[in-house]
Amino acid sequence: MSNNIKRLTAAVVGLGMAGTLAACGSSDGGQGSGDSKTVTLVSHDSWAASKDVIAAFEKQSGYKVDVLKDGDAGQAVNKAILTKDNPQGDVFFGVDNTLLSRALDNGLFQSYEAKGSDLILPEYRVDQDKHRVTPVDTGDICVNYDKKYFADRELEPPRSFDDLVKPQYKNLLVTENASASSPGLGFLLGTAAKYGDDGWEGYWKKLKANGVKVVDGWEQAYNEEFSGSSSGKKAKGDRPLVVSYASSPPAEVLYADPKPSSAPTGVAEGTCFRQVEYAGLLSNAKNTEGGKAFLDFLVGKRFQDDMPMNMFVYPVREGAQVPPEFVKYGPQAKDPETMDPAKIADHRDQWVKSWTSLVLK
Repeated sequence: MSNNIKRLTAAVVGLGMAGTLAACGSSDGGQGSGDSKTVTLVSHDSWAASKDVIAAFEKQSGYKVDVLKDGDAGQAVNKAILTKDNPQGDVFFGVDNTLLSRALDNGLFQSYEAKGSDLILPEYRVDQDKHRVTPVDTGDICVNYDKKYFADRELEPPRSFDDLVKPQYKNLLVTENASASSPGLGFLLGTAAKYGDDGWEGYWKKLKANGVKVVDGWEQAYNEEFSGSSSGKKAKGDRPLVVSYASSPPAEVLYADPKPSSAPTGVAEGTCFRQVEYAGLLSNAKNTEGGKAFLDFLVGKRFQDDMPMNMFVYPVREGAQVPPEFVKYGPQAKDPETMDPAKIADHRDQWVKSWTSLVLK
């Protein structure tokens, strides 16, 4: 999910998924600690966890947690691949289903079946023969809309991919660069899943003709261009449609002061693509036992219950608690577009190349 996947916290107050991570140290950027009492997590900038939850893991396991945040998801994955022979840490969190094949094909992870992984919901499990990655969270990339904009104009907001190319929505949508941004790539994959190998390019030609705006990443799209977010209002954003997450509306409620009675933004449910994030034990990790313990922790109930309010994603463990605010303001899409990771692996790079040529040139 990625900043590019940056979801939503600090910048709804300032949104961009930060949360409370005070208990976690900050790596000095070296090649892992090499300390058998320290487990080093490498992640994208959106990683967040509650202080008391990390402290409980440290007390129970005897390991200190050190966190190295390494940019957006795509950047972090690429850097981890480049340093795989001498990794920066022990565990990597934040590779999602849009980039998973790149990590696996490059030998980024070693095999480990986390304790408690049998409680992960079956639809999120992958790589079951080798157990190189463990599912940790899921969320939906969807078009969000500014409720006030559409109410003021007595215009129905779009509900589907088909709606976005209609004349009444001309020059209203901003999305992220699919070659550089996780939500941008997810939105592209959603259109490929919807319209097929032979139809997605024609759809994007229509979308381009209808005035879609493309920016580098999620922060710019959501916090500067989108008129419906708290930050976008301050920045005088003028696009009432943005590619973001189904969990963006509850963040707009939870971090507003005073809290509104209803979310100021909504989700076009017919535009959603389901994203899943994974963690894995890095090949050549210096503290493999600490890394294994941390992977067990990530799928444990305490972390899974804590995670939604910190990273604005849904848990993947059976019986994990979903905050009522999510149910009310940001429910998961009932029928999101999905795509087999193997198909993503086969087509992603060519699709992105074709998309770049079609949309950006």
